Formats: sequence, C-alpha cells, structure tokens
Amino acid sequence: MRPKRVLITGGAGFVGSHLAQALLEKENKVVIIDNLSTGSMDNIKQLKNNKRFLYHIDTIMNKRLMKRLIENSDIIYHLAAAVGVKFVIDNPLESIQINVRGTEILLELANDVGKKKVILASTSEIYGKNMDGKTSFKEEDDRVLGSTSISRWSYSCTKALDEFLALAYFREKKLPVVIVRLFNTCGPRQTGEYGMVIPRFIKQALLGQPITVYGDGTQTRSFTYVGDVVKAVIALAEHPKSVGEIFNVGNSRSISINELAQRIKKMTESSSKIVYVPYEKAYEKGFEDMKYRQPNTSKIREFINFKPTVDIDEMLESIIKDFER
Repeated sequence: MRPKRVLITGGAGFVGSHLAQALLEKENKVVIIDNLSTGSMDNIKQLKNNKRFLYHIDTIMNKRLMKRLIENSDIIYHLAAAVGVKFVIDNPLESIQINVRGTEILLELANDVGKKKVILASTSEIYGKNMDGKTSFKEEDDRVLGSTSISRWSYSCTKALDEFLALAYFREKKLPVVIVRLFNTCGPRQTGEYGMVIPRFIKQALLGQPITVYGDGTQTRSFTYVGDVVKAVIALAEHPKSVGEIFNVGNSRSISINELAQRIKKMTESSSKIVYVPYEKAYEKGFEDMKYRQPNTSKIREFINFKPTVDIDEMLESIIKDFER
C-alpha cells in the first residue's frame, strides 16, 4: 500500500497515540487533533520529531479547522470521544456533545470534501446489559440498556448514534465507513484516571494502596493488547470489503476482576490489600454494570484472520514496567 495522508482525531489519547506511531512506521504522513481532555502530550512526545507527524491541540467541534484537515487527508481514523466510565459520569453534557456533534461534523465534512474514508471507533458499551445471560456478543446482537436516569448509559447511546450516523452516510451518500467496536484495550501509556481497571489496579499495587475492586469482583472482562488492536484496525481500514461493516475488536478469552486483582498483586509483589467498593460509592447512585463483556470475534477472524498475540500476563508485565519507569 502506498503511503497515505492520515488524520487521527483523539490522536494524543492512549489508543490514538499507538495508532499514530504504527502508521508513521508504515511511512504515512500523520496529522492528529486532540483537545487533551483525556489525551496527553506525553503520549506523543516520541513522535514530535518525526517530519511526517503534525499535531493540533484543538477540538473536533472547530469546523473550519476540521474541514482543512479532512481536505488534506486520504483517510480518517475517528477516535475522539469522551472515554472512561468515570469521565462520562462526571462530565455528562460534554460527553454527549463531543460524541454526537463531533462525529456529525466529521462525517458531514468527510462526505462533502471528497467522500474520504472514515474508520469510526465505537465501543463494547454498545451492547449494554446482559439481561439474557449472554457471555459473548456478535455484531448484530440486540442491545439492552438501563434507564436514562443512569448516566453511564448515555455513553452507549451516543456511540450507537455515531454508528447510526456513519451507516446512514454509507447507505445514502456512499461515504466509505468502517465501524470498529473496541473491547477493553490495554497497554503502556494507559491511565487509570478515568476508570480503566488495569492501570488503576497496577498503580494502587505499586504504591502499596488498597486495590479497589468495584462490586463483588465476579464480573468478567476480556483484555486485548493495544498493539494487537492497532494492527487489526489498520488491517480493517485496508481491507476492500470492510466498508459498511461493523467489527468487534477484542479478545475472546476473559478473566474475572477478582482474578485480575490477584494476578496484579502477585506480579508486583505488592503488600496491598484487595478491598471491595460498592458501585454506588465508586460512581453514582443506581449505577449498573455488565456481568460479562466478551466479544464474539468470528467476523474479524473471517475478514483479516485476527488473533491476539499477547496474553494477559504479557500485557500486565508490559504495563507494570511502563509504570515503573
């Protein structure tokens, strides 16, 4: 594939910065935009001396700037969004506006200035609650959500609306879009500040603080190394038949939060105690969580033969080393 001019929204974020690095290694010209609400300049410091890299600290709501950036791009990876359960609950209005209006602006401009290809990053939160006891989810599965009075469900709704918008542009305007639903992604540079469980546990363990498990810890999650996720997203962007499709990107193997806490305590040789915190104390009154969140990955395997290469212990080891630097 010839080098491309790539725009990454949210490019100073955890996944965005790893994606930018991978695309630069493929000789692409990479431009990012990020308002640093959850991203960080530290995430891109290793990229700033690359002559094919350019960054803008601004919001995707800046329509004039976005039009110029999109005009000068061949492909757009749209990662900019409110992320993390804690951030969404603490900033509900900003989260809704960024996720919905920001995506609307991007898709409108991508269509108007030459039907630029858009890779839309969505989320496993789309699936909502596991009311029927499902332990894994296919892309076409129904969604079950809680009451609108529970803030955390607004994130699922906004990302679903992003998907509806993208698919509407594809079906009505022939805009080339690919939707990737990212499940729990982890690796170096991820922060636990916004509710991400692995970096939060590791930081607590290394500092000798209580490792705080929300709920009873029996809930299970599947974790995928960020390098594997980035490779999958790029491969899907380059696949000729992925346009107009939705893909789960994640690991089909899961682990309970209790076991995760125990592994991190052992690997860090920590003296921390594992303590349990009710959801309502950790987040908000009436907070609801998913018992299981595991992807069915048959579709992405069919398209790009995707198989995670880094197991949970290797992931944890790399993140621990990153924290210890």
